[in-house]
Amino acid sequence: MNSTDNESNTQDLTRHDVAAKLRDTGVVMLTTAVGGDKLVSHPMTIQGVTDDADVWFFVGLEGDQAGALSGDSAVNISIAAAGSWLSVAGHAEFVDDRGKVQELWNDSAEGYFPAGPGDPNLGLLLVRTDSAQFWGLPGGRIAGAAHMVKAMVTKGRAPGGTDTTEL
Repeated sequence: MNSTDNESNTQDLTRHDVAAKLRDTGVVMLTTAVGGDKLVSHPMTIQGVTDDADVWFFVGLEGDQAGALSGDSAVNISIAAAGSWLSVAGHAEFVDDRGKVQELWNDSAEGYFPAGPGDPNLGLLLVRTDSAQFWGLPGGRIAGAAHMVKAMVTKGRAPGGTDTTEL
C-alpha cells in the first residue's frame, strides 16, 4: 500500500472497492494518448463494470477518440466527486459482440446513437484495468469538505489518505 503519513484515514483498496466505485459513477473522464505525446480526455458514460473492475463503454467509431484508441490502447479512467478521487489505469480494446451491445443497451445510449444498438457507428469498448489509485477525505463529502476548509483557514495539513492497488 502506498499512502500518505495520514494513514489512519485510508483503508486497503481492493478490486471490489474499485468496481463498486466505478458502478456508483455514471460519467467518467477517459484519457487517451494521441500521437504518442498528447493526452486527451473525454467524458464517457459507463455501460457496465465487471467483478474484475473492467469497464464497458459505447464509443463512436467515426470520431477522433476511436482513432486514438486504435493507435495506443493505454488509457486512464478518472472520477472526481466531492471528497474523493479515483484514477484507474488500463488498456482499451474494441470488442465486436452485438449480443453484448444488446445486453448493455439503455435509453441514455440512444441519445448518442439514435439508430439504436444496430447503429454502424456504435463501437463497444472494454477497458481492462491494471491498477487504481484512490484518494479520499474522511467522514464523507460534507465532513470532508469541512475538514478541507478548516485546513485552509488554519494553514494546517489537509485530511485524507491515498491508496494504490494492482487490479
